[in-house]
Amino acid sequence: MPKIKLMSHLVAGYPTDELSFTAARALVDGGADILEIQLPFSDPSADGPAIQGACTKVLQRGYKTADGLAFIARLHKEFPQVKIYLMSYGSLVYTPGVENFCKRAAAAGVTGMIIPDLPFDYDEGLTAACRANGMENIPVAAPSMSPARLKQLAHAGFPYIYAALRTGITGTDTTIDKNTLAFLKSVGEGGSKIYGGFGISNGQQSHALADYVEAIVAGSVFVRLITENQNDEEALYKAVRTKAEELTGR
Repeated sequence: MPKIKLMSHLVAGYPTDELSFTAARALVDGGADILEIQLPFSDPSADGPAIQGACTKVLQRGYKTADGLAFIARLHKEFPQVKIYLMSYGSLVYTPGVENFCKRAAAAGVTGMIIPDLPFDYDEGLTAACRANGMENIPVAAPSMSPARLKQLAHAGFPYIYAALRTGITGTDTTIDKNTLAFLKSVGEGGSKIYGGFGISNGQQSHALADYVEAIVAGSVFVRLITENQNDEEALYKAVRTKAEELTGR
């Protein structure tokens, strides 16, 4: 059975920079193809309790965008073969200036940006700024979109689209059924490659999705494992790597 591609989500600096780095190493060793690194944000619109709790803890340490970008730069230096995508929310990108933010992200080693609350057609210049700096803007498609809007996004010429497999927040279980597969077909009908995630936590789900997406996306499941094992670095590494291997079918 071929290996399933995995985009794994980590909150930068959670619970510490060192343990976050250990988790990233475990993900790469477990077969992750892409590290999706979230810059902590105080008022997320899509994150469930596991990720929101992690963000809150990191922000309580006074963590700044510059700290997150330094963490990403360290990951890029250590794992140059692994794609790094940056995930956060619009105000962190908009406040310092979209062009300025994209320049800094690219310099840190980021190749793609996922900003869920910037719509693909009102993105404050994000797509153009990404392209100017050798990155891709990866817009988010959700099942709650109207068929007309989904069609517009699917045919907008984005190389990649992140398909949120259900509405609501991430972190609770998602059932992969015929509606899920029909949604993925609609998202990809314009030729974009699809990253599919939201509530992916086991190998059964990743196998059910694998033929329909470029990569599966998993986040909350790893954040929960990091939380459960944060007092034992060796156990944390083992738990995260084992889960990555389960999701990738290794």
